[in-house]
Amino acid sequence: MSAKWDYKGIVPAMQVPFRPDQSIDEPELRRFTGWLCGFDGLAGLTTNGHTGEVFALSAQERAEVTRIVADEAKGRLPVISGICTESITEAAEHGVMAREAGASGLLVMPPHMWLRFGMKPEHVIDHFTAVGKASGLDLVVHVYPSWTRAAYSHELLAALARLPWVKCFKVGTRDMNKYAVDVRSIREAAPEKTILTCHDEYVLASMVQGVDGALLGFASFIPDKLVALWRAVQAGDLKRAMQLQFEINPLKDVVYGFGEPTGEAHARMKYAMVLAGRLKSPLCRAPTRVPEGESAQRIEEAVRKAGMLAKAAA
Repeated sequence: MSAKWDYKGIVPAMQVPFRPDQSIDEPELRRFTGWLCGFDGLAGLTTNGHTGEVFALSAQERAEVTRIVADEAKGRLPVISGICTESITEAAEHGVMAREAGASGLLVMPPHMWLRFGMKPEHVIDHFTAVGKASGLDLVVHVYPSWTRAAYSHELLAALARLPWVKCFKVGTRDMNKYAVDVRSIREAAPEKTILTCHDEYVLASMVQGVDGALLGFASFIPDKLVALWRAVQAGDLKRAMQLQFEINPLKDVVYGFGEPTGEAHARMKYAMVLAGRLKSPLCRAPTRVPEGESAQRIEEAVRKAGMLAKAAA
């Protein structure tokens, strides 16, 4: 039976380690899962997010990643699996596969078609309703940046918050004015629903907007620092929180630059994690490439300055 999850706290979005032949490295994924489970203060793990290269994985591979992580984390941390498909039927099927693989919840992303052509509110409600009914699992709404055509209006967020299957929102608006209104709209519609930021590139600023934690790819790289940052925010210790953000900034800057998460940013983070001993291999699925040359040098320098340069993962 899937573990219960209260959705509040720090939730790492996990990377997927690959072998040289591009297949999933199950022993390494199990080791990485166990490493994350050893940290006090994490609220769960997320598979098949953008950090986990979901676009490069088949439906069967996505289910396999979730199965491996859920099995290794059983009794320690619950697992939420990303749903990223084009059709409602396919989304519902993926939700069932994730449930059978051991997921406790589903992170539902907008179909690419919405990003290209936009959508109507009823399309969104139908999509989440179908996935919720088919899977029977709690749903986490992935709120995309305000500049995309898949951005949800305040009114639509409130309508989603009222759906019984929706338990949580991962808010990545990336427009701080709209972000604040989005959070307020959800709170007013359904105060019991959980709200998590996913702004890796300016996490402290987004944490102090009355949210309940963070679901971040960056949390799989530096889980200890992000748990400490969240605890400082909860305690109202702004001085400590600012100090921690200052420590995080050099790593954040070398991974994300001055932009938001991208495939290239995730590749840079994977490379940094190898240098820090978090992962054994920086390999990504094509077309994403491992950093080389000057980019690789900058990453190594940032990891060294952070005092995190380590031997290869054991």
